Amino acid sequence: MTPDFLLTTLIIVATPGTGALYTLAAALGGGRRNALIAAFGCTLGIVPHMLAAALGLAALVAAEPRLFDLIRYAGIAYLIWMAISLWRSGFAEQQAAEPRREAWRIIRKAVLINLLNPKLSLFFLAFLPQFVDPADPEPLATMAGLSLVFMAVTFVVFALYGLAAAAMRHGLVERPHRMRVVNRLLAGGFLLMAGKLALAQR
Repeated sequence: MTPDFLLTTLIIVATPGTGALYTLAAALGGGRRNALIAAFGCTLGIVPHMLAAALGLAALVAAEPRLFDLIRYAGIAYLIWMAISLWRSGFAEQQAAEPRREAWRIIRKAVLINLLNPKLSLFFLAFLPQFVDPADPEPLATMAGLSLVFMAVTFVVFALYGLAAAAMRHGLVERPHRMRVVNRLLAGGFLLMAGKLALAQR
């Protein structure tokens, strides 16, 4: 692992995307606990893409347009559904009565957000090998180590985003009108991400 890898990873993770947006929505709806759960779920959602890159499955997605488009269309539909749900709801990712069930719901949504984005698999297919020495006798082990570092940075950055949003939650909850505005801004963000995914090319 090199300083270049850490810096590049930090820049990539800190750039707002669907995962960061979802973490903010969860934090505003349920506070710190939901923020950390969402950050964990988004981090967990990276695992399939990293495995795909390491095992060569991402190359299959890149080579097969129909498979890429199938995953992409599912991702677009899911993001639009998320946007509509946020627009209609009174509170962003409002906390349910049963904590354990709520935690699984947040994790499931966070994982799906990343899983249904084929660009992530292609990203890791192009990103990780750059930091593996061609002469490395165990390239898969090195990629696994880099992947774990990437996941750790993702969790920390997303958790910080979420905790910052949770700190503002109290003032928003007391002002339903402002919460509705924030909710609709988040919904607009998901629609924007859906449009970006719709325009994505392999």
